[in-house]
Amino acid sequence: MLSKSITKLVQYGMETGLVPECEKNYTINLLLDVFHEDEYVEPEESFSDVDLEETLNELLDEAVKRGLIEDSVVYRDLFDTRLMNCLMPRPAQVQKEFWDRYQDDPQKATDYFYKLSQDSNYIRRYRVKKDQKWTVDSKYGKIDITINLSKPEKDPKAIAAAKLVKSSSYPKCLLCLENEGYAGRVNHPARIIPITINDSPWGFQYSPYVYYNEHCIVFNSKHTPMKIERNTFIKLFDFVKLFPHYFLGSNADLPIVGGSILSHDHFQGGHYTFAMERAPIETEISFEGYEDVKAGIVKWPMSVIRLNAKEPERLIDLADKILGSWRGYTDEAAMILAETDGEPHNTITPIARRRGEDFELDLVLRNNLTTPDHPLGIYHPHEEFHHIKKENIGLIEVMGLAILPGRLKKELEAVEEKLLSGENMTEDPLTKSHAKWAADIAANYEITAENVKEIVQKETGIVFSKVLEQAGVYKRTPEGKEAFLRFINQV
Repeated sequence: MLSKSITKLVQYGMETGLVPECEKNYTINLLLDVFHEDEYVEPEESFSDVDLEETLNELLDEAVKRGLIEDSVVYRDLFDTRLMNCLMPRPAQVQKEFWDRYQDDPQKATDYFYKLSQDSNYIRRYRVKKDQKWTVDSKYGKIDITINLSKPEKDPKAIAAAKLVKSSSYPKCLLCLENEGYAGRVNHPARIIPITINDSPWGFQYSPYVYYNEHCIVFNSKHTPMKIERNTFIKLFDFVKLFPHYFLGSNADLPIVGGSILSHDHFQGGHYTFAMERAPIETEISFEGYEDVKAGIVKWPMSVIRLNAKEPERLIDLADKILGSWRGYTDEAAMILAETDGEPHNTITPIARRRGEDFELDLVLRNNLTTPDHPLGIYHPHEEFHHIKKENIGLIEVMGLAILPGRLKKELEAVEEKLLSGENMTEDPLTKSHAKWAADIAANYEITAENVKEIVQKETGIVFSKVLEQAGVYKRTPEGKEAFLRFINQV
């Protein structure tokens, strides 16, 4: 059975191009070594169109049977990564192939690397397919809603084992270069392309959970904290010069409004058009001394200044000026405080892209002030919507793609069932938190078996758009618009 499964996995490697024909025997022997096995019997049958998930499960079951691993999702993931590494080209080969293709066309380089990341099971396609995705029309355009089901929860065995593992500083975090080829451990989970931005070495790889097409991570080669500053804008534009078909953005650098690993400087990008990018300018503005830069307030639930120019240097200078002004800006009438007791509150979520021949930069104003009424943040999902979204609003969601918790799959299905049956929602733990929301839905729609899912999905999207409005520092009211323009005038 082991020989058969190994043969299938190697055949998969040859079909996808991971394993050259001349390395077939070498790869078989690497896999045998992982299993501490000396014998191999060539199967009589031949294989084609090999199912990777099925084949890996066969091999993982065999590893469990032989006592090589615990039968839990974390240990199985660590082990199948070891198996796939036997099929992978060395980092130098991947980098050479990438840059050879880049000379022809940057998109051909990223196409190659994205396919490699999927074929190697670094991006687990069969898990990503489980994510639920739909779009909802809103007054801000079509927004994306996803329920994330691809990221497995740690199982009790792994959680218990993690407590026994002595702390280690190698690698320092999940974003460090040292993770390439690292076998992993139960309290610490590809290949990396080295790039240069802002005259310093950085790494480029894809997110294993791909929340959108070609979702990539760009990270500093040094373990250094995130900080939004002038150099941030330089790095963003250096990247989009290298890869004109990708956008690149940064989470904010303060807790609550960050939603990110703040201990390691990094960005997220990809080949995807978000709702915010499609949103138009609703109020044109001009900055003195920067009349050559097209600028405006974006029609979006959060507070976004969009800058567009032929030369990225002009955008960098103006963005730095806006950031510096916002860091120290207080407007008590608009409930914006630059700091309290020495703790800073104002920062920016920046996103850079090409717009035809021009360069474009969106600056989303953020503030992480808390109050007794809103201990998780004034500009954060409010308690009335926590039944749908309680987590921080990070870069991806700022741009109009909701990443909702996996619990909602079962909960929303239960809401749909009770909307149809008319059962009491408050007695079921799955629907209790949604009861008031569901009662409003029942009062506003004629619900049938045919339309209940579509209605619940639509109303979930409406909640997300309201959450984004709550995360906006300037509300979409005449008073909010006036306060936004006060800040613009101060800049």
